[in-house]
Amino acid sequence: MPKIIQVAKTNIHFLGKVLPLIAIIIPFVLLYSLDPASFEKTWKGRTFYIFFLWLISLETILNWEEVQTDKIKKLKSMRTVAFILVFLMPTIYVVATNYYGVNAVIVDLAKNSGVYWADVMPLSTEYLFFTALFALIILLEYGVRGLSNFSVSTFFLGTIGMIYTIDNLYLSRFTPFQIIVPTTATLAANLLNLMGYRTSMDFGYHPLHGSLPVLDVLDSQGRSLLERPIAIAWPCSGVDSLLIYSVTILLFLKNTAIPWKHRIIYFIIGALVTYFINILRIVTFFIIAINRGDIWRFHDYYGPLYSIMWIISYPLIIIGSRALWGRIRNWKPKLSK
Repeated sequence: MPKIIQVAKTNIHFLGKVLPLIAIIIPFVLLYSLDPASFEKTWKGRTFYIFFLWLISLETILNWEEVQTDKIKKLKSMRTVAFILVFLMPTIYVVATNYYGVNAVIVDLAKNSGVYWADVMPLSTEYLFFTALFALIILLEYGVRGLSNFSVSTFFLGTIGMIYTIDNLYLSRFTPFQIIVPTTATLAANLLNLMGYRTSMDFGYHPLHGSLPVLDVLDSQGRSLLERPIAIAWPCSGVDSLLIYSVTILLFLKNTAIPWKHRIIYFIIGALVTYFINILRIVTFFIIAINRGDIWRFHDYYGPLYSIMWIISYPLIIIGSRALWGRIRNWKPKLSK
């Protein structure tokens, strides 16, 4: 009998620790059944939800012994009732937005407010709403300490929602994000030149996006190899990737025992790699355009994966490299007698 009780307690303990993941998986599965194509788009799509689930799983495993579910003890307590309601809210939100016209209300409000990308506002709102609900679930089940343990996944999703919202409201004219765009476009042009292409860059005015660097690729006779020159805005230059990287890695490093000097070095190295990957993404986009490939498929899905795969892999690289270095430092060769 004691063994049965122990097994039951273990199962309850395990279930309690995966409840935040379950609360998010259910609405994501429902969204996928409603619109599978949205999960095949990274920019202004739902592919990031998959990475969000990966980050939650990783943080759950890494903090398995730290997080305690003893905040919810009594079934009839106010905290338990609040947790159950918040646990159900992500699914309720999906049902309300997709079956009861809430998304249409959001679009109408955005249009009446003069938002150009009003049709995408429901997606931005969805990201931000899921972020708030997930943080509240963690807070109710694990307490304030839990928010720190799941800070990377929470801020990852919230940052993406914020980026989408800023782009919807300001198009590509959000000045703070536009600062590095000319430099990024110039470096991409230089890399194309090194690859044997001839490039021409100018600044053009777009009625929606304002002044943007416009890049063209020319043949030996000076004729354009593109259907038309391509303007580069801040979403295309990888500012979003740098923001996601900064939030993710800073929160990751904050929760480690790595010395401060090493943290600074890790951050700088990762930022440089992220920035260079963004340049490679732009160059790849132009090469696809030169060869008349599907540039928008790359723009909306494959391109952003360049940076995201690196961003979610980099913390694991840091952990693995430090573990390997620790073994090397502690390794002592066995002396033969």
